[in-house]
Amino acid sequence: MIDHLIDPSTEQLIDPFGRTVDYLRVSVTDRCDFRCAYCMSEDMSFLPKSEVLSLEELERLCRTFIDLGVRKLRITGGEPLVRRNVLWLFQQLGRHLDTGALDELTLTTNGSQLSRHAADLYAAGVRRINVSLDTLNPDKFLAITRWGKFDRVMAGIEAAQQAGLAVKINAVALKNFNEDELDGMLAWCGERGLDITLIEAMPMGDVGQNRADQHLSLAEVRTILERNWTLRDNDYQTGGPARYVTVAETGRRLGFITPLSHNFCEACNRVRLTCTGTLFMCLGQDDAADLRAPLRASADDEVLRKAIHEAIARKPKGHDFIIDRDRTNPAVARHMSVTGG
Repeated sequence: MIDHLIDPSTEQLIDPFGRTVDYLRVSVTDRCDFRCAYCMSEDMSFLPKSEVLSLEELERLCRTFIDLGVRKLRITGGEPLVRRNVLWLFQQLGRHLDTGALDELTLTTNGSQLSRHAADLYAAGVRRINVSLDTLNPDKFLAITRWGKFDRVMAGIEAAQQAGLAVKINAVALKNFNEDELDGMLAWCGERGLDITLIEAMPMGDVGQNRADQHLSLAEVRTILERNWTLRDNDYQTGGPARYVTVAETGRRLGFITPLSHNFCEACNRVRLTCTGTLFMCLGQDDAADLRAPLRASADDEVLRKAIHEAIARKPKGHDFIIDRDRTNPAVARHMSVTGG
C-alpha cells in the first residue's frame, strides 16, 4: 500500500494501492421511468430537484476530472435520458473527444428514450452504449421493470444500431426469473450483432426481498451456457469490471461481471459521481466525498482539484458485497439508482 499523501499538483489520479483512476461514471439523475425489481422499490422517493447539480455544474466537474487524467466517461442514472436537456451535456463533453483529452464518452440506458436520442448521441461523439435488458419475454419484462414498455426498448435498440452506435446488452442474472432465458438471449444477440454482459445482482438498497433469493452465480451460468456454446477466453477490455469471452458460434463477445462469485476489485480504475456531487470511491462502500461544496465555493478549480485528490487518496482496496440468506439487510443501504449503474 502506498502510504504517502497524493500530491494535488500531479495530473494523474493514483489511489493508495497504486491504481490509476482514469474512468468516471456520472449519474446525471436518480430518476427513472422504470422501477426494476432488483434496483429500486416500486414506491421510490427521488431527490428534490433543488439538491441535483445543474448540467453546467456536472460539465465543470467532468472537465476537471478530464484535466486530472480521466480518459473515459460513462453517463448513467437512474435513466440518464429522462433528464431534461441532457443532450447539451453530451455535446459539451464530446468536445474533449475532438481534442484527444478524452478517449471515450459512453452511456448506460434502459433504452426507453433511444428512439428519440440515438442520432443526437452519435453526433455528440458517443459510439458505444449499454442497454439494460434482462428478458426477451414481454410479460416478464413488464414484471421485472414494473413500468417498462418492451416494444419501445426494442425500437430504441434498432434506432441506436441504425444511428451507428455499437450496442451491448447488460442483463442481470436472476434466480427463478431469467436463468432459463440466458441461452436464448445469447442467440438473439448473435443474430443482431450485439455483445452481451451478464451481471450478478448486487446487494444494494432495500428492494423488498431477500437478496439471496435473487442471487445466481455466473460461474454456474457459464457452465450451463457451455453445453451449447463454445466460449473462448480473450483479453478484451473496456475499462470496466467485465471479463470477456468470445462466443465462437456467433463471433460476439460475452462478458461476466461477478462482484460476488469472483471479486473484480484488484484492477479497479473507476469512481462514481452522483447527480448531487457526491463522489463514491467504491460502489460497495459507503465512504464518499462531497464535491458540491468545493465546486460552489470557488470559481477556481484548484479547490475542486484538491478535494478530488483527497477523495482518491481514500479509495479502498475493494468492496464488501456478500450474499447470505441469514443477512437480510443489503450490503449498502443506498439504491443502485442513487450511485449510478
